[in-house]
Amino acid sequence: MKNKVSSKVSNKAVWMRTWLFLIPLLVLGSALGSPLWAQKPKDQPPAKAAEFKIPPEDAARVNPVKPTAESLAKGKKLYGFDCAMCHGKDGDGKGDMASDMKNVTDFTNPDSLKNRTDGELFYVIRKGKGEMPPEGDRAKDDDIWNLVNYIRSLAKK
Repeated sequence: MKNKVSSKVSNKAVWMRTWLFLIPLLVLGSALGSPLWAQKPKDQPPAKAAEFKIPPEDAARVNPVKPTAESLAKGKKLYGFDCAMCHGKDGDGKGDMASDMKNVTDFTNPDSLKNRTDGELFYVIRKGKGEMPPEGDRAKDDDIWNLVNYIRSLAKK
């Protein structure tokens, strides 16, 4: 019986010492605005986002799908499902979700894509970029090439 009592006392003593150590830390942390362990050194520069680079072999890919009426219709359908919510129904970059994002491309501006290859567009659609989620493996290659054709057709002449 004596062992049970002494083990309860020693456990209680450990808890008391732990709390006596933690309480001042918590109080000091709240007084400073955040806990000491959550503070970052002030001389540390903010983390930079990784630079987005498209591999040259992907940028050089040529669109094997010709921009026929059928290709544009298929691309328009996929665009309506996956792109219009941000890039806008007409491609002007003013979709419902665009107000919460930065740098949504306006496909109606001919200058927005003039320096982009079809391979680059394919890569960005497949892999995503920044806030734009990737199409990934949900679509076949030809579907994405149709989408590239449709996006190119949105530019106002």
